[in-house]
Amino acid sequence: MSTTIDTLRFATAGSVDDGKSTLVGRLLHDSKSVLTDQLEAVEHASLSRGKDTPDLALLTDGLRAEREQGITIDVAYRYFATPRRRFILADTPGHVQYTRNMVTGASTAELTVVLVDARNGVVEQTRRHAAIAALLRVPHVVLAVNKMDLVGYREPVFARIAEEFTAYATDLGVPEVTAIPISALVGDNVVEPSATMDWYGGPTVLEHLETVPVSHDLAHCHARLPVQYVIRPQTAAHPDYRGYAGQIAAGSFRVGEEVTVLPAGRTSRISGIDLLGTPVEAAWTTQSVTILLEDDIDISRGDLIVPSKDAPEVTQDVEATVCHVADQPLEVGHRVLLKHGTRTVKAIVKDIPSRLTLDDLSLHPHPGQLVANDIGRVKIRTAEPLPVDSYADSRRTGSFILIDPSDGTTLTAGMVGESFAAPEPVKDETENDGWDF
Repeated sequence: MSTTIDTLRFATAGSVDDGKSTLVGRLLHDSKSVLTDQLEAVEHASLSRGKDTPDLALLTDGLRAEREQGITIDVAYRYFATPRRRFILADTPGHVQYTRNMVTGASTAELTVVLVDARNGVVEQTRRHAAIAALLRVPHVVLAVNKMDLVGYREPVFARIAEEFTAYATDLGVPEVTAIPISALVGDNVVEPSATMDWYGGPTVLEHLETVPVSHDLAHCHARLPVQYVIRPQTAAHPDYRGYAGQIAAGSFRVGEEVTVLPAGRTSRISGIDLLGTPVEAAWTTQSVTILLEDDIDISRGDLIVPSKDAPEVTQDVEATVCHVADQPLEVGHRVLLKHGTRTVKAIVKDIPSRLTLDDLSLHPHPGQLVANDIGRVKIRTAEPLPVDSYADSRRTGSFILIDPSDGTTLTAGMVGESFAAPEPVKDETENDGWDF
């Protein structure tokens, strides 16, 4: 019988003061994942603020500015485990100013917990976080209706919020929503079932996190190895060694397999795979390896090694759905840097076909620009060909970021291909506007 314990990566999201940090603190505390000295420090800090009980939010709000303002600013990663599963948790900010951090935290998550204050219901930031979870194709979403103790634990309040959010998320294309009524402050339905909400018969938050089916088998996805470094020691012991090192983004590679190096398109066969200095016959997703080829090919950082029978499209015209995260607007005609995997190329924003309106999920055509926290569609022309997958096929090789070339600021997070906000086809009137590379 296998005793392997798998790992779930999940993120929390929600509007300001919905109780995300308190929920995370409660999860850590009640699952006995807090060290004694940590708990003593929280108790001391809570008493100094005049509180009778420990403020569990202090377990995650580690920055001084966060503690002073009572808000989460940075993404706080926490690692904990139960006998059933290990967890990597990203506690993301709720303030609209830090929505970009939510994109960061949820980009690798397999589940997102969206908190809602039972007194306020679904608000704009709730919709934005649901949209981002859908855009990032997070497969599982938990709606945690928090502060049920402040609405008398009334079932109709929970039912109304759950119905509204589920309908909205379903329209976005979220495949699964699990609604749970909780009180993070007192612990109802977080780790232990609530004694005051006997009308609810579903799982607690922790029980759902422990049992939700999560597939980590990426070995059958499109195999991709972004080259990070070329290893050529040219020593007496290794005079002819030439290896191409990187972390396998998806799929698997085997010795003897025919591969293509993109964007150049040259082909060869794998003559060897080194893993931690040891030759192996095969390697798969997330392993950091060095691949050796039968032929000497001009390969450098930023190239992509793929199976010849399963190569992605190579193009200079990228259309994607993006979440704009910078304070300065993204406008048609902007010159940017596009970072895809380990490759960074110059690019121009050719068109912004549409912007998503969060209230009713309608599309505002050709807005001309995207401002901070906007979600929309963009068309980008790159100076060099890029091998890109659809984000629906590969979250790693279907994503990119746009960078301001003047100061290195991250402007936009992008997902290649169609999305929940796919606009009606529009005529591209900028094909001959003089911006072509």
